[in-house]
Amino acid sequence: MRWSTATTLWLNDYNGAAMNIQTKPAEDAAAIVAELGRRAKLASAALRNATTEAKNRALSEAARLIRSEKTAILTANARDIEAAKAAGMTTALQDRLLLNEARIESMAKGLDDIVALPDPVGAEIERWQRPNGLVISRVRVPIGVIGVIYEARPNVTADAGALCIKSGNVVVLRGGSDSFHSSRSIVDLLRRALKGAGLPEDCVQLVPTTDRAAVGELLKAMDWLDLIVPRGGRSLIDRVTQESRVPVLRHYDGICHVYVDHDANIDMAREIVANAKMRRVSVCGAAETLLVDRAALDTHLMPMLTKLHELGCEVRGDAEVRQRDPQAVAATEKDWRTEYLEPVISVATVEGVEGAIRHIATYGSQHTESIVTDNEATAERFLKEVDSAIVMHNASTQFADGGEFGLGAEIGISTNRMHARGPVGLVELTTYKNIVRGKGTLRP
Repeated sequence: MRWSTATTLWLNDYNGAAMNIQTKPAEDAAAIVAELGRRAKLASAALRNATTEAKNRALSEAARLIRSEKTAILTANARDIEAAKAAGMTTALQDRLLLNEARIESMAKGLDDIVALPDPVGAEIERWQRPNGLVISRVRVPIGVIGVIYEARPNVTADAGALCIKSGNVVVLRGGSDSFHSSRSIVDLLRRALKGAGLPEDCVQLVPTTDRAAVGELLKAMDWLDLIVPRGGRSLIDRVTQESRVPVLRHYDGICHVYVDHDANIDMAREIVANAKMRRVSVCGAAETLLVDRAALDTHLMPMLTKLHELGCEVRGDAEVRQRDPQAVAATEKDWRTEYLEPVISVATVEGVEGAIRHIATYGSQHTESIVTDNEATAERFLKEVDSAIVMHNASTQFADGGEFGLGAEIGISTNRMHARGPVGLVELTTYKNIVRGKGTLRP
């Protein structure tokens, strides 16, 4: 395939304001993605064999640059926010998109935390010896080249880039058009840090077009992409799952539940529910449904709902909830299956822990669920029988986060059953190879 001069220059331009957002025809999108793949494959060998010291040096420099260049990042983010408002983006999605000094510091700290974590590459998982004398071991290795497709979350740019660098994976990022300027400014800093550490800049690349055709090209790039990680709304996840020829590590809806048992401490339940729903309504770990034990309706329900109302949360409840809360509106069947990402919560009455487990199995997305109870036996049943990636006891669902799990950051919360489940950190971005050592051993 021949590359036009314009395409080559465009791909080389990672210098922030110099590059304009453009819509390119499909054939150009194919050429751009193919060239990204060529560069990714060249960079992959160097990163796969890079020392922990070199990778950590790049990440430490990236953290320093993010802090020192925060004004440039905020300026780029302001452009994205202005465009989002003009396009009528919802307040919740604007919150996902927004960067401020605290969030930029959180990004930088996430990189510092990843530096402090053990390097999984080269770690021996297990070793055993066969009767014939062969010694077999399994050793962690990078997956290879990872594509991350995401929407309106510029922090994913730093998290995914840093996790892939440390785990030895080249990453090609395709952020949403809403966060294009923010993501580009962060990628520029990551690439500068890689170069300073003596590693290829192309270990981290950003698809330099908002043309949706580029997503389609990534999804069929099985000759050089080893894994696709989509992060975004259901329409994006559905498209990637249906069209991708590359293995997908998916993150479906965060329809997270909090079940309050009749043995729950009322004060604890009130605070956990308020935090799980209202700390940040736009994150995937925000509680969307509150399940209340019928035996606790007269004692526990109104303290929790009063707190939610005070915080500005709309309550959509079943008939028994509405009998006790005149502010609640009627919940429909659709509400039990909705990830609001807004200050709205659905509230259902259930018959004890068995009813809660049944409701979650029917309506949940296998993301994160929490039980509030002082009864250890009830808690253990919930933890054992609820089939979700993250199951909690007496804790807010907002802890569904790689950083809070001690992983430094996350590339997403996987609701897959294969390979990785829950927060995807360094270890989850590796696979393994089998190393067999013999002494002239022959198979009879």
